[in-house]
Amino acid sequence: MNKEELLHLSRGKGLTVVAGPTAVGKGTVVRYILENHPEVKLSVSATTRSPRPGEIDGESYFFWSMEQFDANIEAGQMLEYATVHGTNKYGTPKQPVIDAIAAGKLVLLEIDIQGARQVKAAMPEARLIFIAPPSWNELVRRLQTRGTETPEEQERRLASAEVELAAQSEFDHVVINDEVARCASEVIDLMKAN
Repeated sequence: MNKEELLHLSRGKGLTVVAGPTAVGKGTVVRYILENHPEVKLSVSATTRSPRPGEIDGESYFFWSMEQFDANIEAGQMLEYATVHGTNKYGTPKQPVIDAIAAGKLVLLEIDIQGARQVKAAMPEARLIFIAPPSWNELVRRLQTRGTETPEEQERRLASAEVELAAQSEFDHVVINDEVARCASEVIDLMKAN
């Protein structure tokens, strides 16, 4: 499917991109939405990073080798992709998004800032929602207390978060994640307005 066909499918069909800085709670908000709104279809991203405890291949992410990821890029099978925090690749396989949009689903992409920019370039009608922390100190606290990164990785992620926070103005909406249910409710209202 070419770019024009993909753009046509997205027009008015409820494609929403959620992005924001590391540790802002995007995943928690998205899980809440999926648990409470069965009409929403989450596009599963692919990554070259290792699974975290409890993550399931094909549900949490598609966990691909660097070779698999690069082959999909070369074959034109990625809607968006990027190298994140200088170490791993993340991206959205194109076909599941096309299929869900064609079926009239409310499609939700949880991706990074670079990916959101790529989706907006390919699908201008896509609604971009930036999930923001209540404060910088709260973002730091969330990252430090989740216990999934080394201190060095935390430092890299916080440096990236400063840049990511500066990108808020590129998004259609900014939603503050001060409380998960409230934040999710605002996101779903915006999705349904698309």
